[in-house]
Amino acid sequence: MEWLSTENIVAVGTAVLGIVASAGMVWYERRVPRRKRVGYRVQMDNPIGDDVRSGRANRRLGLFDEAPDMSDATLVLLRIENDGSQGIDRDDYTSPELHGLTAVFTDRTVRGVSVTQPTETDHLMDHFTAARGFGYVGNALRIPRVPLNRGDHFKLLVLLSGGDVGREIRIVGGIREGEVHPNRSATPDDKPPLFSRASRLITIMLTVCVVTLAAIVVARDDTPPPIGCETGTLTVTGSTAFEPVMREVARKYEADCAGSAITVDPHGSTAGIRELAASGARAKGKGAPSLIALSDGPKPADLPELRENRIALSVFALVVNDDVGVKNLSTADVRRLYQGEITDWRRLGGRSLPVHLVSRDANSGTRQVFQRRVLGRGEMANSSVDCVHKDDATAPVTRCELDSTDQVLTQVARLPGAIGYSELNLATRAKGLHVLTLDTEAPSVDAIEHGHSAYPYREIEYAYTYGRPPADSLASSFLTYLSRGNGQDIIRTHGHVPCWTPEGMKLCA
Repeated sequence: MEWLSTENIVAVGTAVLGIVASAGMVWYERRVPRRKRVGYRVQMDNPIGDDVRSGRANRRLGLFDEAPDMSDATLVLLRIENDGSQGIDRDDYTSPELHGLTAVFTDRTVRGVSVTQPTETDHLMDHFTAARGFGYVGNALRIPRVPLNRGDHFKLLVLLSGGDVGREIRIVGGIREGEVHPNRSATPDDKPPLFSRASRLITIMLTVCVVTLAAIVVARDDTPPPIGCETGTLTVTGSTAFEPVMREVARKYEADCAGSAITVDPHGSTAGIRELAASGARAKGKGAPSLIALSDGPKPADLPELRENRIALSVFALVVNDDVGVKNLSTADVRRLYQGEITDWRRLGGRSLPVHLVSRDANSGTRQVFQRRVLGRGEMANSSVDCVHKDDATAPVTRCELDSTDQVLTQVARLPGAIGYSELNLATRAKGLHVLTLDTEAPSVDAIEHGHSAYPYREIEYAYTYGRPPADSLASSFLTYLSRGNGQDIIRTHGHVPCWTPEGMKLCA
């Protein structure tokens, strides 16, 4: 299934993990309040040395009174800290005794204690008095109810005897709406971690999932998927002017839709429409043929069974060989040229070169658009096979007919004095010739699209099918892809205006 993609699985998994983790943390916070916390850690637990028994170590340290029977003496440094999110008052300690906490040293006896603290917490010293429960007996050290702001700490240096280094040390007692717990750190005065190990693990897992999802999203192809891929075979024929568009769209569709095979075989707009009509007539009762015909302009009125799809607005242009030396022609001059009234370019301000009319054959939609939009009538009779020599000596100028737009452009570029016509985008890329302005109006797709030009040599590109193709057919899917899907970008890249854009809908109406 399409939704069962890697990015979707990661996205759903991340969302589920986030919900479970959030619910778990809420449950944990409600069951085990952690707003007030007192942490403790052992920062030192070392033997003092054999000379402690004589009392010399006590005097040398200057911290404890001399005490007899100091065999196996050890020094322990305890750090007590508020590592919670709120301050702790004296009333927050829950011990029934006068003091708040008790440090228990397993198998050892407390012989003395000294309080140390950073200078910013000097006020804490006032609480370490016997009247407030500070003292020791046996293996227990009573710690007063010391109020601690968030982040405050103090240290207790404890002299012990009678036990081995490393024996268990724990602090017991309670905090209202909180806890007393041991801390660990790599160095003596590191701050304890803000989050628990479980919280850190969950955070790492969520981060990995999000990063993975982001990498997939960045790396994947964001091109929108084609609309309704279908399999099978399809032939596209008709307009040679629109051939580059159709070849690229066909390749893109085949790449996007596995199992499709599209053949582009253009022979001219009129030839394509006739082929479609004939194929449909032969297939009557057997379904519509898998064939699409592209036409520069509408079909003949006597073929009502052909169904039209408006695809794009195409702009065409007159082109002349670079040696002619003419940049602009009036519509009247063009009509005189194609009626054989002007035989030399010198009469139109160009060089002294004989006029050669390079035209398309009768199957060409480009020719029909030229005759309909510019000439207002048909062209003069054909008078040459090779476009160079007259086969009819009585003809005023040399005129030949070729089968495709590419052939016209190649011949005009090669033959001094030649003039022809072509789809605009193909014409602007050709060498050895240039595009003419018509009545000083330059052919411009952008100007026409934005309503700034009345340039006449333009026409709608139609895609015809024999009747309405089935919705699940390759022909139907390809037409949708061409007119409303990814094909729109290809149409625009080749210098046409897609009919299914806001601007194109007006121009193609």
